[in-house]
Amino acid sequence: MAPLKKRVKNTLIYWLVIAVVGLLRALPRKAALGIMRGLGSLAFTVAGKEREKTLRHLTWAYGHASTPQEIKRMGRTVFKNLAATAADAVRLPKILDAGINNLVRCQGVEKLRAAHARGKGVIVLTGHFGNWELFGAWVAQNGFPTKVVGRSAYDPRLDRMIVSMRNRAGYTNIARGKGTRELLRALRDNYCVGMLVDQDTKVEGVFVRFFGRPAHTAVGPVILAAKLGAALLPAFIHREPDDTYVIEFDDEIILENSADEAQDLVTNTQKISDAYEKAIRRFPEQWVWMHERWKKQPGDVIEQVDA
Repeated sequence: MAPLKKRVKNTLIYWLVIAVVGLLRALPRKAALGIMRGLGSLAFTVAGKEREKTLRHLTWAYGHASTPQEIKRMGRTVFKNLAATAADAVRLPKILDAGINNLVRCQGVEKLRAAHARGKGVIVLTGHFGNWELFGAWVAQNGFPTKVVGRSAYDPRLDRMIVSMRNRAGYTNIARGKGTRELLRALRDNYCVGMLVDQDTKVEGVFVRFFGRPAHTAVGPVILAAKLGAALLPAFIHREPDDTYVIEFDDEIILENSADEAQDLVTNTQKISDAYEKAIRRFPEQWVWMHERWKKQPGDVIEQVDA
């Protein structure tokens, strides 16, 4: 059992989250987005550590072409967008009641249909970009059997709330590191399985280039696609200036299959990294730049925990 101090802290955080969720669901969407953007801007000002990481990473990616002032403006927008994303994510039940297709439209859904029609499962490669919760809901609400792989929340009460919201939207959660058999079964049963592999986590991976720097990237999607014949389909959701969303399905990633399996693994994982970078470069303010994406570097001792 966790120490009393930690349990009290987690309980206070839980009830604060419950209160904020209740408020955001009670307010009109425009007001909820406005409040959260204001809080996001405030967070950029006061959260020094997260602000420093965001600006450092943006400078690595865009400092050659942008001034420090432009980088700072971009960083503040990142925080505001992430806060607005949270507002829409917790308001998902309201969005479903109003009809998700009134808020989210899709381009390239024929690519998903074609991949799903092959009957071997579809690994939908998306990221912490735009509004990934609405993305999963849209796929499920539009007739595709859907599961998503995600890390469990640190507090079981918060985790149950998140899982319940996803179930309400029509897609189920596979806990990262705990659901390998369920993941395999889902793909064999021709599910669309959302995988977010745009972060540096404790998984089996290789180093590939991402925004010009080595980034340790999960190889699970490549291994699963090669083993099961599942399609690898990059797709991302972005926010439009009018606060609607657009999902765009990219071209399916075709795996290299040569006699050099180790090199194929790197080559195919690089293709995934390139798809992520392509999407992020189009809408850089909609990605989570505060994440330490380049934390691990070649030569580091890498601990593996998650499956």
